[in-house]
Amino acid sequence: MAVDPERYRATLDQLFRRRRFGLRPGLEIERALLDGLGNPQRNYPAVHVTGSKGKGSVAMMTAAILSAHGLRTGLFTSPHLASYRERIRRDGRTIGPAAVVDGIDRIERLARTLEEEGRIDRNPTFFEVTTALALDWFARQEVDAAVVEVGIGGRLDATNVLDARVGVITTIELEHTDLLGPTLGAIAEEKSGILHSGMRAVLGDLPPEAAEVVRRVTDRLGGGIPWRLGREVVVGDRELSEEGQSFSLTLPGLTLPRLEIPLLGRFQVGNAALAVAAAARFLDMTGTALVPAAVAASLARVRWPGRLDRIARRPELFYDVAHTPESARAVAESLGEIAPLADRSASAILFGCLRGKDVDRILDALAPLADTLVVVRVRSGRGLPGSELRVAAAGRFPRIVEAPDAATGLKLARAATGPDGITLATGSDYLIGELLRARDAPDEPDLSDPGTETAPPPRAAAPRPRGTGG
Repeated sequence: MAVDPERYRATLDQLFRRRRFGLRPGLEIERALLDGLGNPQRNYPAVHVTGSKGKGSVAMMTAAILSAHGLRTGLFTSPHLASYRERIRRDGRTIGPAAVVDGIDRIERLARTLEEEGRIDRNPTFFEVTTALALDWFARQEVDAAVVEVGIGGRLDATNVLDARVGVITTIELEHTDLLGPTLGAIAEEKSGILHSGMRAVLGDLPPEAAEVVRRVTDRLGGGIPWRLGREVVVGDRELSEEGQSFSLTLPGLTLPRLEIPLLGRFQVGNAALAVAAAARFLDMTGTALVPAAVAASLARVRWPGRLDRIARRPELFYDVAHTPESARAVAESLGEIAPLADRSASAILFGCLRGKDVDRILDALAPLADTLVVVRVRSGRGLPGSELRVAAAGRFPRIVEAPDAATGLKLARAATGPDGITLATGSDYLIGELLRARDAPDEPDLSDPGTETAPPPRAAAPRPRGTGG
């Protein structure tokens, strides 16, 4: 069913207005919404994915594998880049504009009723509404399975309401310490909160402090021995190609001799291995055998924009959403593999990030890649001004240029890139989203937000006129 583009835009304007109020960890509001919707999340089993990085890639590939096995599969990821509808998919296809409008309208009406009845004491946040929209849409689509990526953390994340058969923890690093705790152990405790009695666990390569916390949790809950990357899930025979990479994979009782993914970066092989393991455990719990040919075919077709995404050649241009020191280092190491002969003096980086990020360590990781840095303030109230980025970059790059916007910044970076160099755009989902949206989805409302304030969300009220910005 078609929907008026202005109504779609107005609906998202209203929804994006909620982003200024930040995050509200806790499950009470989400549970109330889902209860009002008839608890759609109980209609299908799920794979629940958390981690400090890589969780979106793992979720996407897990869903692709399940779809290839004939399961109608929902996928919920965040954030989006070019279009809000990227967050919610079924068998690779995004939710339609009409379903977004109808679903959000239904949830907003429900929220007003719940507050009038005293069942909630505030309006739902952006992420709570989006989670409810996804889980409800999956039920309306009659999915056989859902793969759901956590927003932040796990234990108190709005997604932690699922009938999940498998829980995946990809990595654990120091991140969001104000919400998740100051140590790796504390963060591991929060992320392992997605694991519940009877679930099967799939774990990435975790630091010892975090691994010990997760081990205690899995021992207490049962569900058998977790499958761990490097132990029960073993990658071998990795080879790079012009278009991606291949590898072999050994799981308990099964060896897959050659899998290919059209994704760049060493880290994506580990993500693919975790995805295959998660799909295998899920299929086993639901009485379906893993089919190696289906695994291979699904992985060979995956696409994941903005993750070491090669946009152009001669000279090479890559987009990556890396916004932590660890992810920046992973990108730098992977580019060293992909383009080992790239000339640093002929290379350029376009960089923008949000306030609160560890800019010094991110730039330390990126500095060996290029002599030229073009800085830009990303389109968000939380964007770090270009003038502050220039100060942070001083001494790390011989040439630093400030651009007024991402499009101009990309032109400057490309102009500074010689035939033997590379261009990398990185530092923020917002930066990559702006670049991809301009190319692929110019009519979509953008990803920018008005910043985060400390005030609580407004109390649910009568509908405001549509079309107001936010």
